[in-house]
Amino acid sequence: MSVPTHLAAIDLAELTAKAALQTRVDRKYLLPVTAAHKIMEGVDPCTRVLEIDGLRTFRYRSVYFDTPDLISFRLTAHRRRRRFKIRTRTYLDSSQCWLEVKTEGFRGGTIKERLAYEVSHHDTINPGRWFVDEILGKRTGDYTPTIVTHYRRTTLFQPAGNSRATVDTDLTWTDADGRELSLPDLAVVETKTGSAASPVDRLLWAAGHRPVSLSKYATGLAALRPELPAAPWRRQLRRYFAV
Repeated sequence: MSVPTHLAAIDLAELTAKAALQTRVDRKYLLPVTAAHKIMEGVDPCTRVLEIDGLRTFRYRSVYFDTPDLISFRLTAHRRRRRFKIRTRTYLDSSQCWLEVKTEGFRGGTIKERLAYEVSHHDTINPGRWFVDEILGKRTGDYTPTIVTHYRRTTLFQPAGNSRATVDTDLTWTDADGRELSLPDLAVVETKTGSAASPVDRLLWAAGHRPVSLSKYATGLAALRPELPAAPWRRQLRRYFAV
């Protein structure tokens, strides 16, 4: 998906400083790529686009880890309070990698903590197991790669409320058994705001799009493995995801 060229750029350091929100509300939307393009064309001209080394769209690779009985997935599927996700995230254009642990309900709200990681270790948490245990506490069992996602991301910064929006396209999921789901015509738009809705939220609402429950890990795994519980994402799976 092309990025509007008339929008000014913002670098990563400034984006991080300006968009650091003490209390953050995240909203996710699923829509066709063509509709996402129209939304981007309609944003306020003051909107700025993250640009690094002349690039405005960046390739991501995330590997999600879970136990053999899929405890992370099942906690999310059953809406348990103390749920978590473990992943490595590789920024393919800059060859940077992070080990990330995202928790909900452990210390109040949603918290993402991350550790700089070797790119060569992206398929294992063994070198960073101490980091995972420090956050989650020691758990029995091993964490193994369960699903890999690839996508391209464009990030917008809007001065109104210091809000951010990301647009993910070219989405692909591959599970540990080699099953693959590719959705080239789908976009995931996520807004990150304070208490008030962002301008991008209002554009989406005006176009008839509403926030949905979505987890790239859990929804993708449920799409590839229909025998798994999937109540929180059943509507999205029927409408947008097809293996």
